[in-house]
Parts: sequence; C-alpha cells; structure tokens
Amino acid sequence: MGKKKRFGIRSKIMLGYIFIFACISVVFTLVINQVTSMQTDRNYIIEHDFAVHSEINSIEKYVMDMESGQRGYLITGDSTYLEPYHNGENNWRQSYMRLSQLTRENAVQEQSLQTIKKTIERWIMQLDGATGPMMKKEQGEGAYSINSYDFYLGKQNVEDIRSQLDRFRNIEIALTKDRAKLLDNQNRMFTRSLFVMLTLLLIFSLTAALLISQSIVGTIKQVTKSILKLSSFKRDYSQRINVTMNDEVKDLAEATNMLLENQEEIEWQQRKLAEVVHMLQGISDMETLGSSFITKAAELFGASFGLFYLRTTHKGKVAMEKIASYAMMDNENDIGIHRFHLGEGLVGQCALEKRMFHFMNVPDHYVKITSGLGAVKAQSVLIVPILHHHEVIAVMELASLNKFTHQQMELLEDILDVLGTIVHSVQTRVEVERLLRESQLMTEELQIQTEELQSQQEELHMTNEQLEEHNRCSDERSKELERIKVALEEHAVQLQLSSRYKSEFLANMSHEFRTPLNSVLILSQMLQENKMGNLSIDEQEYARVIHSSGTDLLLLIDDILDLSKVEAGKLDIHIGELNVRELPKLIQSQFAKVAEQRNLLLNIELEFPVLEHFYTDEQRLSQILKNLLSNAFKFTHEGSVHVSIKRCEADQVAEVLPSANPNQVLAISVRDTGIGIPLDKQALIFEPFRQADGTTNRKYGGTGLGLSISRELAGLLGGEIGMSSEEGVGSTFTVYLPSLEPGISEFQPAWEEAAATYDTTTAKQEETSLVLAEPNMLRGKVVLVVDDDVRNVFVLSNAFENEGMTVIIAHDGQECLAILQKEPQIDIILMDMMMPVMDGYEAMRMIRKDERNKHLPIIAITAKAMKQDRDICLQAGASDYISKPLNLNQLLSLIRVWLA
Repeated sequence: MGKKKRFGIRSKIMLGYIFIFACISVVFTLVINQVTSMQTDRNYIIEHDFAVHSEINSIEKYVMDMESGQRGYLITGDSTYLEPYHNGENNWRQSYMRLSQLTRENAVQEQSLQTIKKTIERWIMQLDGATGPMMKKEQGEGAYSINSYDFYLGKQNVEDIRSQLDRFRNIEIALTKDRAKLLDNQNRMFTRSLFVMLTLLLIFSLTAALLISQSIVGTIKQVTKSILKLSSFKRDYSQRINVTMNDEVKDLAEATNMLLENQEEIEWQQRKLAEVVHMLQGISDMETLGSSFITKAAELFGASFGLFYLRTTHKGKVAMEKIASYAMMDNENDIGIHRFHLGEGLVGQCALEKRMFHFMNVPDHYVKITSGLGAVKAQSVLIVPILHHHEVIAVMELASLNKFTHQQMELLEDILDVLGTIVHSVQTRVEVERLLRESQLMTEELQIQTEELQSQQEELHMTNEQLEEHNRCSDERSKELERIKVALEEHAVQLQLSSRYKSEFLANMSHEFRTPLNSVLILSQMLQENKMGNLSIDEQEYARVIHSSGTDLLLLIDDILDLSKVEAGKLDIHIGELNVRELPKLIQSQFAKVAEQRNLLLNIELEFPVLEHFYTDEQRLSQILKNLLSNAFKFTHEGSVHVSIKRCEADQVAEVLPSANPNQVLAISVRDTGIGIPLDKQALIFEPFRQADGTTNRKYGGTGLGLSISRELAGLLGGEIGMSSEEGVGSTFTVYLPSLEPGISEFQPAWEEAAATYDTTTAKQEETSLVLAEPNMLRGKVVLVVDDDVRNVFVLSNAFENEGMTVIIAHDGQECLAILQKEPQIDIILMDMMMPVMDGYEAMRMIRKDERNKHLPIIAITAKAMKQDRDICLQAGASDYISKPLNLNQLLSLIRVWLA
C-alpha cells in the first residue's frame, strides 16, 4: 500500500477556514441575488403600477376636460371653451397608447382598455367627430339654437367611461396589492432561508471545528493519559496511542509511543538487571557464581552454549581459567579449552585488549550446539571481558543460534557495569573466608604455642643471635645486589659502546673492502672494454670474471651492512603506495630470464579482488621477493616456481598478524618443486650465516644472509614470513604484509645512501643531454685527484688520461690546499674522505672558505656506505657524492655534468 498522504493540523485549520469562507460566500451570493430580485420587484411595483395609475388618471382627466369644454361651449357659445376639449381629444390617445404598453401582458386589462377606448370614441363620435358639437344661431338677437344633441346620452357615455376607468383602476390596485403581498411573502421566505443557511453554516462550522479539535485534543488526551500512567506508581507502559490521521498529532503520538517503548525497554533492562543482582547475592564461592551467572546469561540472551573464565595465575603467568559452562557435553573435549594465557586465543586476546568480540559469521567448524535431535552450528558468538577497576577479572563466552539483539547488548552492558564488582566481592569474600580459616588455625596454633612459650623462652636468646646473623647476611646480600646493579649498568654501557664500535667497525670494514675493490672493478672494467685493443678474447674474459667476482663481493658487503643496520635499528623504511597489479610484471621482468636459463617454469598468479590501495616500502618488498625467488631457483633443478599474490584470509590474519586490519593484509607465496628442507633444519635457515647444509663440501653456496635479512625486513614492514617444506618435494615461503600508514621519511632512501648513484635529474635535462652527447669535452680539462691510496690514484690517473685530461695528484688534504694555491686553473676536484694528516671533510671546508673556490666542483669519494655519509659530505662543501667501488662510466658522466 502506498504511503498515506500527510494532512497536517495547519492544513486542517486552513481547510476549515476555507470551508467557512466558502459557505459565507455562497450565503452572501444568495442574499445579494435575493435582494436584487426583491429590489427589481419593488421597482416594478413603483414604476409600473404608479405609471398605470397615472395614465388612467390622465385619460380620465382628459375626458373630464373634454366634457367641461363641451358644456361651456354649449352653454356660452364661446369658442374658447373648446380649447380644453381639443387638448383632451389630442392627448387621451397618447395616454391610452402608453397605458396599453404597460398592460399588454394582462389580457383582462387589455380587454378592458379596448372597451374604454371604444366607449370614448363612441362618445366623441356623438359630439360630431373631431369638429365638436355644431352650434347654430337662430335668426334673432341674443337667441341661440343648439343642434339637436342628446345630452343624456352624452352624460351616460361619460359615466360609462368613468365607470370603466374606475373598474380598470380598481383592478390595477388589486394587482398592485397582490404584487406587494407577493413581495412580502418573498421577503419572509428570504428571511427564513437566510436564517436556515446561517444555521446550517453554524452547524457545519461547529462540526468541522469539533472534528479538527477532537482529532487534536483526543490524541493529546491519550498522550497525557499515557504520560500520567508513566509517571504513576504502577508505571503502565503497555498502552499505545493509535492515530489514523497523518499530521503533527500523529508525530506526537509516535514520539510518545517511542518514549513508552524506550521506557518499557529500560524497565525491562532494570528488572532483568535486578534479577541478576538478586540471584548473585549471597553466593560465597566462584564456581557457584560462574555456574549461576552463565545459566542466567544463557536465558537472558537466548544463548545455547556458554563458558565462564576466571582470572588466575598459572606457572607465574596471568591466565583465564574455565570455572563454569552451559550446555557443554562431556564428549566434546575440544570445546571449551580449560585455560588461556593473556593474548592466547580469542579469550586471551579479549582479556589482553579489554574489549568485546562479537562474531556474526561463525565458521562451520567453530562450535556446534547439540540437542537430542542433532547438532547445528552457532550463528553468533560473543566474547565479553568482565572488568573491575579497569582490570579484566573474568571472561564470558556465549554462542547462540540467533543474532544477539540491540536490546540484549544494552542489557549486557548494564550487567557488566555491576558484574565486575560482584565477582570481585565474591573473590574478596572467598579470600576473607580463607584468611578467617587460616586465622582460626593460627589461633589454635597460638594457643598451642602459648603453652610452649615457656619452653621457647630458653631458646629466645639463640633465636636473637640467629636473627642478628640473618640481618648481617641480608646486609651483605643487599651490598651484593648493589654491586650486581652497578655491573649491569656498566654492562649496558659496554653494550652501547659495543654497538657503536660495531657500526664504526662495519663502516671502516666497508672502507677497507671498497677501497681495494674500487681498483679491481675499475681496472677489470677497463680491461674488459679493451679500448686499446691489445688484449685477447681470453684476457677480456678473465677481466669480465674478475669484474663479476668483485661485483658479487660488493653485494655481499651490502648484505652485511643491511643486516647490521637492521640489528642496530638504523634501517629506514619509506612508505609509499604499491600498485599490486604491477607486481607480476616486475617479477616476470627480473626472473623470466633466470627461469629460462635453468629450464624451469615460472608461474605468477594474481588472485582477485586485489587491494586497490596498499602502502608499504616497495624497495624492501622487492628485496624480500628477490631473496625468496633467488633461493627458489637456486634449490630447484626441475619443475616450476610458482608465485601467488592474493588478499590474506581473515582467519589467517588473526593467526599470523592478530593486530592488523584483516581486510588490508597481502599474502605473497613463493612455492618451488626443489630439494626441500629437512624438518630438523627448518628452525635454522632464518638465522644469519646458517644454511640447511653448512658443511665444507656442500653442494649449494651462499652466505645464508638472504632469509635472515628478508625476515628482518618483513618485521620492519609490520609483517611476517611463514614457511612450509617437505624434503624432496619442495618449499613454500609466504610473506604476510599489512598495509601501513602512508608517510614520507625525513631521510634519503637507503639505496641512495648505500649505492650513492648519481641522479642525473639534478641538472637540467637539456644540459645533461648536451654534455653526454659530447665525448671529447673532457679533453684538456685539469682534474685534481686527492687520495692516499696509490692503487686508486693509479687507476683514476689512467682512466682520466685516456680521456685526454690533465691529472694532478695530492695524497692528503694539506697537499691539496697547497696545490690549489699554486695551480689556480684546476677545473674539478675528486676528494677522498679517509686520508691521513687532513681528511677530505676538513679539506673541503678549508677550500670553501676561499672565495675563489666557492664554485669549484668537488666530488666526494668515500668507501663508507652508512646512512649519514652523504649528508655529511654535502654539508662539508661537496658538490656531489659517489661511493666506492666506482663505476667508471658513471664517474665520467658525473664529471661531464659538473664541468658543464
């Protein structure tokens, strides 16, 4: 059904006013029409009837004038008396015509008027037509003779005329009275109708007002009644307000119903809370408390399975021990583990984190609720910590076939607020009872000891001496502990010094290794390139082998430095966004050739859906994958190497990385079909410098640093490396990495610090392109090589002279400064950092103090590869930085850039 249209109180009131206004308008219109009709009738009476009476009187007057003029003339013979006669004769017809027009609708009056006309005309004809009565004078003086004229007949005609006119007038008067009476009746009818319409209008208005007010006041009364019941002693929340209209009153009713429901829920929660508190009162042991509460909790929350764990101490560690259960069968040995330590399992993790775990998608194998008819898996599991003074003292676990409702969860929170106090109170009571029993035992023993006191008085002196000896031993032990504390502090200082000496030793070792290695790599590269063309193919191959061996030695040195940085906590991690979809291409580009050379199949699988936004250190992840894949190819002779990239399952995340977001963990597995690892060797392979086969006649070489570095790097990235292997079948290494918070490190990337390769983007692209395009731009330039190692000087001198440069040699910083004073035309300086007398740092600072050398290019060369070396060199005045062993082509390109 569609939603009922909303009809608010304002709309109802407006509709009522509109209805009243419409009724008043109708009544007003009817009144105006009736008044107009009555006014028309009145005007008709006034104008028509008065006009009829006036015209009748006029005709009568004209007849009387004609009669008077006739008589005067007949009596006197004076023709002046004929003037009224002629006027009357001329005008009576006009009056007659007007009167005929006025009475044409009345047939009777029209007939009477015709009779009057005929009578008048007959009378006039008797008077001899239009000329009037003819008077003839008789012969003789003063004597007149009147033509024979029947005066009686003329008189009779006039009387007939007057009689007819009176009758016509009387009829008109009667008609006027009838019209006036009809007008009076209409007026009375109008008055009654107006009264009836006003009465109906009043009734309709009152009815509408009553309906609207009833719809408002009735609901308000229900709301008031409900609120009064709510505030009464009995507090009846059962009644609900039912409103059919969709207006503001309905909103008020719904709000009141919601208030009643909330109050009913609150009362229910308070009642259930009171039941729990009342049930737990008087319990004096924890087993009864746990059993009673878990049973009541199962009833309140609709749970079908429950466990109650109490905080105890087991083997010196805090643990949660099961003391009560609900609906657990004896043969379900795997359900309800007896004890959990902090952080162990979900119960231990709940106690450790002090937070509730609520699972609504429970796996099939988690727990089954059993009855006589069968077993069914739980739908919801709730693991709840019970706190007292912010400490977890117990844990409750409930499983239900249904989902826990919001009302049940609110009741649970209310119960947990008091349950911790109750549990602690029972624990305190149990402890008090235990102490009381011990006190009673001690009292009994005291009585026995009192009896023996006299016999012990003799031994008191001996006891005092023993106490003094004990105090003396205690003082000596305290002094011994103080000495141990001082020794431990000294040992801690020695550890710090040892760590610093180790770092310095590694840096110096790097210098000592890289310095001779620099000469080996550069000379072998020069021999391999054979620019002079005087070496045979075998000699070039020897040079290539020497160069390759030196490169492998350099990689070993870098691995050792990386491991030392990790152990010292000085390896920086640089978090950035990783495009997971690009990982297969990266692995394919790096190891496809290796797989082809070893005749192995490389499979890379990317499972969807992948993580769209994943943040980690891409370089460290690449280093881990490189180590794992290198080992996989190294120990696999036939078959395949399979790489799987997927989102880690939530249950696996909870097992491997419980503190990570279960939806933001990446699992990358490298599986091979190689030789596998024996079970007794699997615990050793992650230790540095350890391998499964560590004998001198081992088949596979290597230092054993790859897996150790990979594990440490994974730990720095917040992850873990898992391994499963079977000898003769193969191995699977899985990297679990969580997505980290994106950020930018304040240090340079470690690969820049270790390799110190020059980034050509420091110069403008056009300039770099022009510089590298000119191979002869070094010819004629003067370079000052400052290095105390004659091998490096020899190598660099040969390399620069082959490019046509002039080389000047200085063996320390002081000699460099002296040469600069004598030779102002030097174009560029190559400055070694580790030199006697004056090292490269001090020399560069002195050079920069001279304004003439302020812009002189200085390239710092060092065999150290620690993270602060680059910044120190640049702060000391170096224009650029490069580490040993040098890449000759890179060095020449760098010189070209700075000379440009």
